[in-house]
Amino acid sequence: MDKEWYDRAEAIREALVQLRDSLDYAGKKQRIAALEDRQSAVDFWNDQEQAQAVIAELKGLNTVVGPLDSALKAAGDLDALLEMAEEDEAFAAEAQVEIARIEGRLDGLKLSALLNGPNDAAGAIITINARDGGTDANDWAEMLLRMYLQWAGKNEYTAELLDRSDNEEAGINNATVVIRGPMAYGYLRGETGIHRLVRISPFNSEGKRQTSFAAVDVSPEIADSVEVEIDEADVRTDTYRASGAGGQHVNKTDSAVRLTHEPTGIVVTCQNERSQHKNRASAWKMLRARIARLEEEKREQEEAAKHNTQAKTGFGSQIRNYFLHPDQRVKDTRTKYQQGNFHAALDGDIQGFLDAVLRWRAGQPVEDDGDDD
Repeated sequence: MDKEWYDRAEAIREALVQLRDSLDYAGKKQRIAALEDRQSAVDFWNDQEQAQAVIAELKGLNTVVGPLDSALKAAGDLDALLEMAEEDEAFAAEAQVEIARIEGRLDGLKLSALLNGPNDAAGAIITINARDGGTDANDWAEMLLRMYLQWAGKNEYTAELLDRSDNEEAGINNATVVIRGPMAYGYLRGETGIHRLVRISPFNSEGKRQTSFAAVDVSPEIADSVEVEIDEADVRTDTYRASGAGGQHVNKTDSAVRLTHEPTGIVVTCQNERSQHKNRASAWKMLRARIARLEEEKREQEEAAKHNTQAKTGFGSQIRNYFLHPDQRVKDTRTKYQQGNFHAALDGDIQGFLDAVLRWRAGQPVEDDGDDD
């Protein structure tokens, strides 16, 4: 067997050693053992919310540790296969196939290593607001909401709608949804920013091309056990009557809640539940998430300043273009990653964009195709 294959096998071993360190393999294994002990306790289900949090954390850890365990075992078996290939050339082809297979696994593990933020394992609270573009923008905001829900479904994540305000003509004014699953926030945090749609407007009788904008904001869902410093005196609470379908369904009480964090200007609203108490609890969850995200951004800015680099953030800027006219494609303005199938992306096929943003945030080189949309 050619020396190239032995060199590739050695590169696999070195990469796995680095990944064990960067993924804190030993620490994660210890945490898994501790969580499994808690799960086996007789009173585990007495606190349903805490039990669900343990199960979610365990699932997230296993999505990282499981593939690494598998790769380490495969690399160990590879050594024996290479020894047999030295003695019998018939095993050479099998060894080459196995080396290529493990290399493919390493790409996924290297991506997992980029999910190393303090809140990456948390759920993702996504807020979508229609911006410029009239009714088209309201429709576009609802299309984005569906896109994230479809992505969640494809990945067997759960989604819970926290708030939704429908537009009278079509689409939504805004909506907030929390998506829970392994590394949900880590994958989705890069979706924060302005999303731009170019298409022939279905709401324009003259069939003119319309450009619409929607703003997406993603924050980590912070567990109640995690301390987030918020002085309640800094938060103004307003209650108002929730909008509804009208008729017998119209809300006759001030059940909707708006919280304004005056030092930062952050405003969150919740009107999805009929109970003001439940809406208040959801609004506080959303506010805690936004404050935690703000603290995370500050840390990133400070870290970037130390190394004289620019923090990789998309907040407040246009991050992705979606074209239905004159041609079909979706292109990220940061990474230059693009897909030619608009409808597939809107049906939740956005993992390629999420992976590309992870690499971009880690400072890995990005190819610019020279197309300035």
